[in-house]
Amino acid sequence: MSISTHQSSPSRRILRLPDVEFHTGFKRAHIYNLMNQSRFPKSIQLGPRAVGWDSLAVERWVEDRISGDPSSRNLAGGAL
Repeated sequence: MSISTHQSSPSRRILRLPDVEFHTGFKRAHIYNLMNQSRFPKSIQLGPRAVGWDSLAVERWVEDRISGDPSSRNLAGGAL
């Protein structure tokens, strides 16, 4: 019996704020400031009092910062 996992492509999921803080190293206020400046992916409304972020958009944002890619610094909404 073997269990197959797909590690060639990252799994897409919704990240909640603690996960986004962990992945970026930023706290809530800075994340929301960047969102307001269109410099971070926009959150997705999950319910009346709950939001989340597309995990792939956050990962791309982090990778762009690491690689120093200036072309995506002012994009928002996950279109990084």
